[in-house]
Amino acid sequence: ALAPVTTVPIRHHVFVCTGKSCSARDSAEVKDAFERELCARGILFGREVKGKNPHGSIVVTECASVGFCSIGAAVMVYPDGIWYAQVQVSDVQEIIEEHLVGGRVVERLALLKVPAQGEREPSPKVNNAKVNDEWEA
Repeated sequence: ALAPVTTVPIRHHVFVCTGKSCSARDSAEVKDAFERELCARGILFGREVKGKNPHGSIVVTECASVGFCSIGAAVMVYPDGIWYAQVQVSDVQEIIEEHLVGGRVVERLALLKVPAQGEREPSPKVNNAKVNDEWEA
């Protein structure tokens, strides 16, 4: 039998980096905040015995380094291809309300967009700093 995630209409997959650099910037707390808020709204996909919704439309996944170690805590939203930088717990509700529910990118946190074609469209600034196209994983 296939996993239940293969049979539900997932709208977004949120990856929260909890690698070494991001974890130093409270990324575990950011991930927990996404899960708490999405659970409260009843849209976090998962097992009902864990307080989640088996028919939810959003998946949250913890991941290791996403290759932008200097931007932690990093959050990626797919299928939109949006990479958010320097996300704090206080930003989570805005990302959920504006992006995941409302369909609008939170520009002040958006580092870049990776379209399905593989071309990236960097935002001109991240927290008033020019985006550096040379990065190290």
